[in-house]
Amino acid sequence: MYRGQDRESLELFSEFLPFEGKLDPNNRWLRIRELIPWKKLETKYASYFSDRGRSAKDCHLVVGLLLLKHITGFSDEAIVALVNENPYMQFFCGIKKFTTQALLDPSTLSKNRKRLGAEYFAGLERETYQVLIQRKIIKAKGMLIDATVFPEHIRYPTDTGLLNESRQWVVKQIKSLGNTLGVKVRTYCRKAQKEYLAFSKKKTKSRKLIRGARKSLLQYLRRNIKQFQSLLDEAGRREIKLRKKVRERFEVVRHLFHQQYQMYRQKVNRIEERIVSLHRPWTRPIVRGKTGPKEVEFGPKASISHVDGFVFLDKISSDNFSEAQRVPAQLEQYESLFGHKPPSVTADKIYGNRENRKLLKQDEIRDAFEPLGRKARKQNPATRWRKEKQRERNRIEGNIGHAKNHLGLDKIKYYIQDGPEIWVRLGLLGMNLQTAAKRT
Repeated sequence: MYRGQDRESLELFSEFLPFEGKLDPNNRWLRIRELIPWKKLETKYASYFSDRGRSAKDCHLVVGLLLLKHITGFSDEAIVALVNENPYMQFFCGIKKFTTQALLDPSTLSKNRKRLGAEYFAGLERETYQVLIQRKIIKAKGMLIDATVFPEHIRYPTDTGLLNESRQWVVKQIKSLGNTLGVKVRTYCRKAQKEYLAFSKKKTKSRKLIRGARKSLLQYLRRNIKQFQSLLDEAGRREIKLRKKVRERFEVVRHLFHQQYQMYRQKVNRIEERIVSLHRPWTRPIVRGKTGPKEVEFGPKASISHVDGFVFLDKISSDNFSEAQRVPAQLEQYESLFGHKPPSVTADKIYGNRENRKLLKQDEIRDAFEPLGRKARKQNPATRWRKEKQRERNRIEGNIGHAKNHLGLDKIKYYIQDGPEIWVRLGLLGMNLQTAAKRT
């Protein structure tokens, strides 16, 4: 059940602060607070809760804490503790009177993220950006487009490491369920762990040694999977139910085993929909298109657009999609947001295929792609304009780097299914709100 709160009184903290309890109106949190359409968000927020039962936490408080978390880079526990100490942050979160008591349990934020899902936070973005456009903080100028990968916070995956982690998890479940059923199972867990540690401690690992370790781990894991499956069948006959999370994780382990077994038999290192994390099975390896120390990144790929200093998330997916094919959709999203098509589009050369050039020409949108054919001997105004626009493209690169370095988008730490999208949307929204606050 959800009940709204009355927030008409704005003179807060009179018993605790000097200057008649009035807060500085130029404080950044107060400026950002005025840019968010709280009433519309609360109406949508209330629809996620039943009409009966215990009252849910206030929308202003939950959304405010999540935004503060991503703007500051603190954890759930740390941001709740920080807000308890800061009157400006409490005002940002809709608190009526300054309090030093705990606002909520940090686990409430995690539960609300699961309940609301990515759809609610996408709506939060749209409603907020509409406010910024109406106040003419965002002006509809030319559009810069690019794509990037937002890495997830996982260990670098290796075949032997994934197999051993899966084996350890299955052994743990076998012992737990075996104790419930009163059945003792011989899992060879000590022998398997001893072999894996001996392998992992070697400084140099030849191909033959790695292949031998993979074979051994596959045999141990196959035995443990069969043992756990027989325990599951026995539990079903006795009508003993297991948690849904355990059954889902076991299916991931089985799928991972079949993938690893297939790659071992075929002597290959690639396979479709390859699982690289036991705890985040949706994560996929994305090959980088640039030179650098990292050839592969593990996380969702995102299509990004940049307008007047603000960065918008157009698409995010764990699959390695072609960003050049996203141009028509990005133009539609720009038009739905600003009411008209962009006057110009600037992008990397990978976007400059014939289909995109033809589309932009039909819509009378000026592009900054290199012209096809022979280069002109003399530089004309169109060439100078195109070079200037290509230099402006550095802005979107800089904003992406800023988001990764200062807003936590270099390590996605949510473990729920929609977690990567929620993390990226809130991170980019926090960055855009900071930019908007500087212009007010």
